[in-house]
Amino acid sequence: MADGRAPAGVRCMLMRGGTSKGAYFLASDLPADDAARDDLLLRIMGTPDPRQIDGLGGAHPLTSKVAVVSPSADDGADVDYLFLQLGVDEAFVTDRQNCGNILAGVGPFAVERGLIAPSQERTSVRIRMINTGSVATATFATPSGIVDYDGDLAIDGVPGTAGAISLDFEGTAGSSTGALFPTGAVADDVDGVPLGSAGPGSDRIRVTCVDNGMPTVLIRAADLGLSGDEEPEVLEGDEQLKQRLEHIRFAAAERMGLGDVSEATVPKMVLLSAPREGGAIATRSFLPHRVHTSIGVLGALTVAAGVLPEGSVGHELAAIPEPGHPFVIEHPTGHFDVDVAVSSAGDGRSVERSAALRTARRIFDGTVYPRPRL
Repeated sequence: MADGRAPAGVRCMLMRGGTSKGAYFLASDLPADDAARDDLLLRIMGTPDPRQIDGLGGAHPLTSKVAVVSPSADDGADVDYLFLQLGVDEAFVTDRQNCGNILAGVGPFAVERGLIAPSQERTSVRIRMINTGSVATATFATPSGIVDYDGDLAIDGVPGTAGAISLDFEGTAGSSTGALFPTGAVADDVDGVPLGSAGPGSDRIRVTCVDNGMPTVLIRAADLGLSGDEEPEVLEGDEQLKQRLEHIRFAAAERMGLGDVSEATVPKMVLLSAPREGGAIATRSFLPHRVHTSIGVLGALTVAAGVLPEGSVGHELAAIPEPGHPFVIEHPTGHFDVDVAVSSAGDGRSVERSAALRTARRIFDGTVYPRPRL
């Protein structure tokens, strides 16, 4: 700062939620003005900087996340949760998407901060996700009224085991776009870019545009000349692929009613291929430019909902499970099991059930000091 004074510290809890990591704050500990809040959070995370060396961020979109939690203003929920995605090397803060992984830590955080009185064995917290207006119920162990982060649930992408957190979602279908299949169809042909072309072409590519909590565009990997089992760093290093996916993303976003997404992180792009490890479908997820080393919670729920209907781009690739069995989504570091059911409703489709198991862990609780303004 110009006067030499160090910036004031802010109460913060760093948590791993699912396969992400983020800073959790009470809304009352942050500025009420959005612009002032975002400026503060960028300085806390160390953005913009590819290494985020001067802040809490971990140099990847999966570790540059923020949860803002407060008592809910809605009688149907216990707490409100606003998710904010921060850039790494670009200075942006966006609330245009939700995050189901960071959501996994919201219930325990609410108990730790005294927003929720815990039960003596297990506690359920109804969480309103401000980004989309939908609700999720998180249920987790609280023996003797204390959050127990230990347990025997292993999730791929996270070392070791931890306590299970059950996430049951309500109202995820069309949460950002107004419909599970926002274009009105389970598959569409959109403009593509020929591989090797210097600019947009007139070819068409088949996609499924779906929103079960995360606006997503599903594409068969083979339609892009890929096998679908490429490592994330290989996909990230393919500049022609990135340019083509971005063109398809823009075209699909317009069909989905999302408008200009040039500065947005949605819709996500997911490549699909036949399962190789006994699951239902194999995936490679883009964030939208970096490649996920696993897959997000809402991304997994959306992929399952998008693959289940006949006629979607992934349906014939998939090994659809019998009713009552989990929909197992393969990803670069393992698999993610979800419980999703989609039914026909008149001319459209509705989601009857969306649930997943995650884990979370408190990493530190204390005061974080933001970087001074440059």
